[in-house]
Amino acid sequence: MVIMGLTGSIGMGKSTAAGMFRYLGVPVHDADATTHKVMASNGAAFSQIANLFPDVITNAKIDRQKLGQKAFADPKVLTQLETILHPLVRAAETRFLKNQRMQGRKLVVLDIPLLFETQGEKRCDFVSVVSAPLFIQRQRVMARQGMTDEKFSAILSKQMPDCQKRRRADFIIPTGLGRAVTFAHIARIVAQFR
Repeated sequence: MVIMGLTGSIGMGKSTAAGMFRYLGVPVHDADATTHKVMASNGAAFSQIANLFPDVITNAKIDRQKLGQKAFADPKVLTQLETILHPLVRAAETRFLKNQRMQGRKLVVLDIPLLFETQGEKRCDFVSVVSAPLFIQRQRVMARQGMTDEKFSAILSKQMPDCQKRRRADFIIPTGLGRAVTFAHIARIVAQFR
């Protein structure tokens, strides 16, 4: 079974690309979705986060915006959070891979936003990077609710620059030329491993 890592900086169209892989019948493990699941009120990380950061709990739920602000403002908080979340997300990824192997899949995708930053590429056979010009990335990100220039800059400072990701990638998926172009690139990648 071939494990394809899928990554890209914020606003580059990774979620859209992951959806296209799914549409083509490729199972995708979404690290972000798993993080949301374990942070839900009944999730495996909820009580640990609530105990460490009671001020981010609103109506028995984690206020992700408050938690994000806290984590971006203090590297120690970010480290504590990662210590809780990363093992849970990795365990879910391991279960996903085992299940897909048992089903005889030829290709699976691990959708991991900070793939290179966390050395996740070591768990992959190949890596695809989604990429768009900076002006398109900025437009997409600034259209998000609550986004500011400072927040965008802070997020980018935690991510490997797009040019470095592209250099390290096995496949580059352009996402700034329209969905048809993006889909054609993904279809070609999938066809190589079928």
